[in-house]
Amino acid sequence: MSEYRRVYQHGGSYFFTVVTYNRTPILTTSENLSRLHQSFKHVMNQRSFTIEAMVILPDHLHCIWQLPSGDSDFSTRWRLIKRYFSIMKDKPVTERGEKNIWQRRFWEHFLRDEEDWRRHMDYIHYNPVKHGYVQNPADWPHSSFQKALQEGLYPIGWGTKEPSFISDMNKE
Repeated sequence: MSEYRRVYQHGGSYFFTVVTYNRTPILTTSENLSRLHQSFKHVMNQRSFTIEAMVILPDHLHCIWQLPSGDSDFSTRWRLIKRYFSIMKDKPVTERGEKNIWQRRFWEHFLRDEEDWRRHMDYIHYNPVKHGYVQNPADWPHSSFQKALQEGLYPIGWGTKEPSFISDMNKE
């Protein structure tokens, strides 16, 4: 049994990686992307949180959430998002009562400070370039990069070269 312990910080900011089952590229169809969007919206209406950054790739996604003060329960939110997404999917159910759509777990990292937050923002937005889907983060349609660019968090042309600190990060 794993000794991994999650850090639950009320009102905390977290970086997440969520992967599809066996890395199946299901997040490529407009139907599945729409369903994922609906899943987030549905859960956010029940249990509020803010998505500060996100990128959706064919077989995984990365995001940063800010939880409300007095709340640290990101695990339930992920369980509900995955469940809502999976409800309408015609997949056989395992002996555990799960559909093989998502990996059972997810990876999370509590963001300790502004520098940590910034590094993970950059990692998220550079990810489509890292995986070879586009040459520039601005060209990937399933990302919060355009919003971050409009907010002045990045200069025009950012991401055409890999930021040096990202090459050491492996959040897959």
